[in-house]
Amino acid sequence: MEIKDSGSVVLTAYHSYTPSRIPIMEQTFVPEISSSHSPISRKSLPRCQRINRMLSNESLHPPVFSRSNSQASMDSTSMEDFWCEVESIKESSENGQEEQTLLEVKPADEGELEAEWLQEVGLSTLISGAEEEDGQALLSTLTRTQAAAVQKRYNTYTQTMRKKNKHTVRDVRDIFGVSDSSKPTFETAPVSPVPSNGLQLPGQKPAWKSVSSNSCLDCGLDKDRPSVTEELFHEVSFSESITVLPKRREWPNNQRFKKDDSALPKFIVRKSRFGLTETGDLSLEDMKKIRYLSLIELTAFYDALGIELKRNRTERVKGRENGLFGVPLTILLENDQKKVPGIKVPLIFQKLLLKLEETGLETEGILRVPGSASRVKNLHQELETKFYEDLFDWDQVRNNDAAGLLKMFIRELPSPLFTVEYLPAFIMLVERISKIKLQLQALHLLILLLPDASRDTAKAFLQFLKKVVANEGKNKMNLWNVSMIVAPNLFICKGKRANQEEMQAAATTAHIVRLLIRYQDILWTVPSFLISQVRKMNEAAMNNSKRQLMFDKGVRKLLRRKTIERERPERSEGIVTLPPCLQSDIPEGVIRVYAPLHSKVSMAIQLNSQTKAKDILARFHCENSCGSSENMKGQSQSLYEIGGNIGQHCLDPDAYMLDVYRANPQAEWLIKPKTS
Repeated sequence: MEIKDSGSVVLTAYHSYTPSRIPIMEQTFVPEISSSHSPISRKSLPRCQRINRMLSNESLHPPVFSRSNSQASMDSTSMEDFWCEVESIKESSENGQEEQTLLEVKPADEGELEAEWLQEVGLSTLISGAEEEDGQALLSTLTRTQAAAVQKRYNTYTQTMRKKNKHTVRDVRDIFGVSDSSKPTFETAPVSPVPSNGLQLPGQKPAWKSVSSNSCLDCGLDKDRPSVTEELFHEVSFSESITVLPKRREWPNNQRFKKDDSALPKFIVRKSRFGLTETGDLSLEDMKKIRYLSLIELTAFYDALGIELKRNRTERVKGRENGLFGVPLTILLENDQKKVPGIKVPLIFQKLLLKLEETGLETEGILRVPGSASRVKNLHQELETKFYEDLFDWDQVRNNDAAGLLKMFIRELPSPLFTVEYLPAFIMLVERISKIKLQLQALHLLILLLPDASRDTAKAFLQFLKKVVANEGKNKMNLWNVSMIVAPNLFICKGKRANQEEMQAAATTAHIVRLLIRYQDILWTVPSFLISQVRKMNEAAMNNSKRQLMFDKGVRKLLRRKTIERERPERSEGIVTLPPCLQSDIPEGVIRVYAPLHSKVSMAIQLNSQTKAKDILARFHCENSCGSSENMKGQSQSLYEIGGNIGQHCLDPDAYMLDVYRANPQAEWLIKPKTS
């Protein structure tokens, strides 16, 4: 693999939880610090140099490369901006401008960590020993690599508990039906495609059909710049798709990044017959299951790459319960929802973004050039007292001061936007994974693990950053510049661990921020293989509940009598069928769609292989264009799949309805406005 040099100073991050050897990045960048080309004032430069020396490992002797002056100047600007941003954050804390919320990382033994992991993935039943339906349903949906990841953590937990002579634990054979000593290998991983019914079954050929070339999610900031284009397929588990485990000896011991934005590949996600699903398209209950599965899949993914997934164990300190800055996102949203029901992003954060989008996107050096510290402090205090009274004058706020307030809001969150717990996982995806595609897959799963409030706020922030980069011609802020400035604000954890390790981790995460901005449209989608697992999980839970209910009512004799009836005609296992008295006379392939806000509130529609969700919406719109309710005029309507093996699912307009119907024949179909 050819590595192009782009600098002469190597910054090496080191952490207590990472190995000493760090592999090379396929897309590389090496910053160079050169005072001769720095645009920073002479007054601030010594301070930046001091912080740079403090965070440098003096034992390193970086290689020297031949560079052009222009390229050196660009890299110098990026890195000096980075360290000055770190120094600015430090000064804000020391001057009392920002409140300190301590997050103390607490030590834990391996057994405790694995017990917490099992609880976080929804398998607390393995610890308690109870035979609960949800845990059994989840286990029944796992792929081979996912099951191996659960087995590995459970084995560690049971071994630790036996050493401590704690309570009796279940034998692994009772859970997985395999020998405790069996160790699955990951050198080869047969893929497990998803058939047309939406459920993942190993050993079958995929039933997904290709769609037209324009039916895809195109993710790229620079349409005019040439870049490599690669398709991403989300029908198969990421961990199952890893076919070769990289050998450790093949990992070089240097880490460099290509800073050129055009070097990043251009990814597109090909739409399946089910279309694309965004995180906000699913019910809260189903998103909870998506998180369970995402953590299991992320762990299996790291296992398949030979990487140990580690996380910080933190004790959360309660933040403020009122005000704007330093308030937990959940509490801030609870307060804001009293004013604006259903809001998902804090009002103050929205207003800061709106202010910058209206007047600051073309400001040269926006985000990089700091505002006045005294003005920002005064504005901060004034906002706290006047914002909710609608007395604050936004016209007085200069763009650079607004940017300073925006970054301050993010830094003062009691729990970081991307969570302290999985900071090691973010770092590892940069330091231990070489391919951008695999980095993106790991990042995708980490985003799905975020709490709703954090993910929605991060989405609004990244969408704003994308607009900043789009105005690079006027504001002189390209993708890498923005990433270097934003990284320390997102990934430096305030508190007892806010030391040089955390600061150097922030330098590494500049590349993560670049991936977050560049590929954000992909990150807000839910991979179809996870949705298929949720469907299967819901079906298993419903079947278990149905069987338990019938057992509790003492109808075992009735069950035996009905055995022959259930077997004739033969039905697919796992599909919940309504009793004959509740079944409608709607023939196969016909759905009844309800639209309460239309003058014609329901319609029976015959599906064929080409019927899409948008066709049904267009038909309703055409037949109700004159008599629709006043409440729905001007609102965007969407088609929802509700019930059956899904809680609620807002369908992609390009979803092929016959395929969705066959995946969930017991669903109801409803047209209503899409919640923002």
